[in-house]
Amino acid sequence: MLRVTHVHAHLHGAPADRVVLAHEDRRRRRLAMKAEGGVEFLLDLPEAMAIPDGAALILEDGRQIEVVAAPESLVKITAKDGPSLTRIAWHLGNRHVPTELLGTQLRIARDHVLEEMVAGLGGIVVALEAPFEPESGAYVAGGQSGTHHAHRHHGHDHTHDH
Repeated sequence: MLRVTHVHAHLHGAPADRVVLAHEDRRRRRLAMKAEGGVEFLLDLPEAMAIPDGAALILEDGRQIEVVAAPESLVKITAKDGPSLTRIAWHLGNRHVPTELLGTQLRIARDHVLEEMVAGLGGIVVALEAPFEPESGAYVAGGQSGTHHAHRHHGHDHTHDH
C-alpha cells in the first residue's frame, strides 16, 4: 500500500484524488484511507498533526491527494458582546472542548449538555452543518523533532520543515 511521505498545506497543481475527512480524521498519525476515486494509501506520519482543509497528502510516488474538510454537525455560538463571548470561550476551554474561534463567534460539535451550559451563560446557540477547524492547542505535537507541521498565519495555513 502506498504511504503518505509528507503533507503540504496547499495543493501544487491538480490532485490525483481527494479524501473528505471529519476533523478527528484530519488529526491522526496513522490511518488507512481510500480516496473518492479509489486510490488506497496509508497515512503514516511520525506524529499526529492537524491537517488543514485544502492540504495535499504527498504519496511515495509523488501524487497528491487533496484533503477536504467534511461538513459536521456543529453549533455556532455568539453573544451580546465581546466580554460575554470571552467568558463562554473560557468555560469551553476549561472543559477542554475542541473549539473553532471565528472572531465574533465560536463553533463546537453538537452536544446538548454544552449547548445548555452556553445558553445558561447568555450565549446564542444555532445549529449548523459546516467543516470544523478547531484550535489545535498550544501543546500539540509537530515541529519539535524534524517533522512537517501545519499552522495558521493571518487567516491561511502554512507548513514548515524543522
